[in-house]
Amino acid sequence: MFITPRFDTQDPELKKAAKDLGVPFIPHENVNSPDFINQIKSYDCDVLVSMSFNQILRQDIINAAPLGFINCHAGDLPFYRGRNPLNWVLVNGENAFGVTVHYVDEGIDTGDIIAQEMVPIQINDTYATLLEKAHISCAQVLLDALTLIGSGKVEPRKQSQIHPVGTYYGMRRAGDEWLDWEAGSQDIHNFVRAITHPGPGARCLSQFGEVAILETRLVAGAKPYKATAGEVVGRSDEGVIVKTGDTALLVTKALYCDEENKPGTPFIPRWRIGTRLGQTAIAQLHEMTGLVRKMQQEICELRSEIQHLKLKP
Repeated sequence: MFITPRFDTQDPELKKAAKDLGVPFIPHENVNSPDFINQIKSYDCDVLVSMSFNQILRQDIINAAPLGFINCHAGDLPFYRGRNPLNWVLVNGENAFGVTVHYVDEGIDTGDIIAQEMVPIQINDTYATLLEKAHISCAQVLLDALTLIGSGKVEPRKQSQIHPVGTYYGMRRAGDEWLDWEAGSQDIHNFVRAITHPGPGARCLSQFGEVAILETRLVAGAKPYKATAGEVVGRSDEGVIVKTGDTALLVTKALYCDEENKPGTPFIPRWRIGTRLGQTAIAQLHEMTGLVRKMQQEICELRSEIQHLKLKP
C-alpha cells in the first residue's frame, strides 16, 4: 500500500495519517511517467484507487494493477462528470447527489460503474453539509466496491446504459462567485448555499465595499413583481429582504471583504431600506467616469505644482 497526494497541494493531514499508519507517502509531479509506474509496481498492489486526484491518468498507469484502477466520484455518473459536483448539484437545485465508484479509463469520469449510491439533499443543506455527507458516503461506497472486486462478483455497468450523453461540469474558477440579483430567488438561494463556507461565498458590490452573502432564506408567499433587483426592500430581526429578479429573498448572514479579498467576520445584515447591492453596467460606467475625472484633476494639479517648482528662482 502507498499514498500519492496531489502534487501541487499536498494535504498535511493526509501526510500525517500516512506517517501514523506507516504507509509510504509518494508525491510525484507526473504519475504517468515510467519511473513512477515502475516504482508503484514494486508494491504489488491488486488494485489502484483514485479519489479527488487532479492528474489525468493514461493507459500505462491504468493497467498497472491486475484488478484495475478505480475512482470514487461524488456525482451520480453519467451525470455530474467533471469538477466540483457538490457545488453544481446545489446550483442546480437537485434533491440528491450521487456517489459513484467506477473503473478508470482515458476519459473523464466515463468508465464502467462498479457501485453507486444516492444521498438525499435537504432544503437547508449547504456546500459544507454536503461535504460531510460525501466523506461518509464515499468511504462506504468505496468499501462496497472493493469488497465486490475482492470477491470477484463485480458486474460493471456501462454508463451509456443509464444515459447516452450524461452531463459534464467544468472546474469553478475565480470570478464564478459573483452573484446576479436579476436571477430568481430560488436560483440565488441555491447559488448562495452552493458556494458558502468553505467556498468563497456569493459576492456582490455595495456602498460598503465587496460583500459575501453567506446565508439566505426564501420568503414564504413572496409575490413576483418588477422593481430594482439587488435593493433592500424590507428588514426583520433575522436580516434584510432583498429584491431579486422575480420576488424577494431574506439575507440572514453576510460578511465584508477587505481590499486583499480576505473575509471579515460574519454578521446579520442591518442595511437600510433602499440600500443597493450589486452593480449594473450603467452604475459601473458612472463610477469609472468619476474615477477618470478625479485622475484628470489630480494630473492637472500635479502639472501645476511641477510648473510652479520650475518657475521658482
